[in-house]
Amino acid sequence: MKIGATILLVAALVGCSALQPYATFPRNARPGEDTSLTRVAICYDTFVSSLDQVQAAAQQECAADTVATYSS
Repeated sequence: MKIGATILLVAALVGCSALQPYATFPRNARPGEDTSLTRVAICYDTFVSSLDQVQAAAQQECAADTVATYSS
């Protein structure tokens, strides 16, 4: 059981750095934020992926007539 937990922990810690940017589950809107906006979330590591790659991955998740923008 201890080995399985260790493998899971390592996988969680390296998850975003092992791959190119990929879509994941977006966070919910915070109080006061526009809830009508479509939200996307991209998992990435700045040591592996450029911000242009992250932007491109985000844009692929958006509708054709919209532009993905960064929000923290």
